[in-house]
Amino acid sequence: MVYRHTIDATTYAFPDLRDLLAKATPPRSGDRLAGIAAASAEQMIAARMALADVPLGQFLQEALIPYETDEVTRLVIDSHDARAFAPVASLTVGAFRDWLLSDAATPEILRKLAPGITPEMAAAVSKLMRNQDLILAARKCEVTTAFRNTIGLKGRMSTRLQPNHPFDDARGITASILDGILLGAGDACIGINPASDDPTVIAQLLRLLDEIIARLKLPTQGCVLTHVTTTLSLIGQGVPVDLVFQSVAGTEAANRSFGVDLDLLREAQEAGRSQRRGTVGQNVMYFETGQGSALCPPMPITASTSRPARRAPMRSHAPMPRCWSTAWSASSARNISTTARKSSGRGWRIIFAASCSACRSGSTSATPTTPRQTRTTWITC
Repeated sequence: MVYRHTIDATTYAFPDLRDLLAKATPPRSGDRLAGIAAASAEQMIAARMALADVPLGQFLQEALIPYETDEVTRLVIDSHDARAFAPVASLTVGAFRDWLLSDAATPEILRKLAPGITPEMAAAVSKLMRNQDLILAARKCEVTTAFRNTIGLKGRMSTRLQPNHPFDDARGITASILDGILLGAGDACIGINPASDDPTVIAQLLRLLDEIIARLKLPTQGCVLTHVTTTLSLIGQGVPVDLVFQSVAGTEAANRSFGVDLDLLREAQEAGRSQRRGTVGQNVMYFETGQGSALCPPMPITASTSRPARRAPMRSHAPMPRCWSTAWSASSARNISTTARKSSGRGWRIIFAASCSACRSGSTSATPTTPRQTRTTWITC
């Protein structure tokens, strides 16, 4: 279906819903790199005007990523609650925006509506909102999670304490944790980005977190941000795990580049809950989005980069000629560190890894166990 809007004597046409959403997105360097951004501010406004007239129900009829080839699309469509969606089913995206900003959209009503709103609908309406609009709408959305404490209560802000250390040194990490706690940080979680992907090191860090939290009776939860398969293996060995971490994307193909799929994530959730370590709840999964992960070969491009955490709203099939940069994802360390170990000699310890999560290439720094000059090994796409 073609979408059009005319400004003065110029008619702007958008061949499908995916292109319309991409062109309606505020300027993003990732979108420009992918070749899907609006060519001008006028085209972006035209796209937004056309998007405002699209019925919300159209997102259920026109899948941005084919149902047959993408398990995330299947999850979204198959779990959609038509009864919850019914009160807003007749609205356009523009009318939905106005309703969200009205007094009629109360927290209780939004809570009931949530199962009927797909990620694409949420992405679409957000493109028609200013920052002030987003803040107003977000204030009405009450989402809480619970493990050893409750996060998301009204009028409160939670923070993650990140006591990283370049050598994964227990004393250095402990000092950082104590320093952060004294500043009132860490109620969301104490999450370590490990320098190593060695399961033995990860297990030591998990035990360290468990000991500190138990000894100080902290009402918080610990996490080591390693790949979900490493965490699953350690759970099977009886290592104490509070939160199970994984970087995720909005498409099956991009998730595959992280080495995960929905079945693996379900398995991880079941394993985490089986330990029953939470005292006030069992929200055990900790996800971060791999922003830009689908902008590198051999993956198709996922756009736009302003997608919501649950789902990327659209995808382009143009291949990228070269991976230039992407956000570092802790989940890709498992693949990179293996490559780095092969390129570094005996007595060297990996202290940092940065990569393109999609093509598993990047740079790693290795430092010797005895004082010598640090060396860096570069691995390019």
